[in-house]
Amino acid sequence: QVQLVESGGGLVQAGDSLRLSCAASGRTFSNYAIAWFRRAPGKEREFVAGISWTGRTTYYADSVKGRFAISRDSARNTMYLQMNILKPEDTAVYYCAAELRGDGSSYYGLYDYWGQGTQVTVSA
Repeated sequence: QVQLVESGGGLVQAGDSLRLSCAASGRTFSNYAIAWFRRAPGKEREFVAGISWTGRTTYYADSVKGRFAISRDSARNTMYLQMNILKPEDTAVYYCAAELRGDGSSYYGLYDYWGQGTQVTVSA
């Protein structure tokens, strides 16, 4: 079992930055690909970013490329999503997810473990 806990969400203005954290406990975190997904009100779950279990490969949704950056600190069992130049359309609940020895790809069905989510609200 892997337990994931997100933190760092909040209310910000357009153009601001936030850094989300995902703290993992349980099994060896370094063996897991990690990804961030989000769900806005009335919309489907959306892939945001992912990083492979090796840390060598990252993926980003087109809507966040150049603004968001995913990283991991396996020594701290923590993964991060740095979000810059936030826009109102980034408003959503953000979830981190883990897949054993995955590549961090965008298909949510591959992920075995999920956090409870953290709310990000961006005002215009």
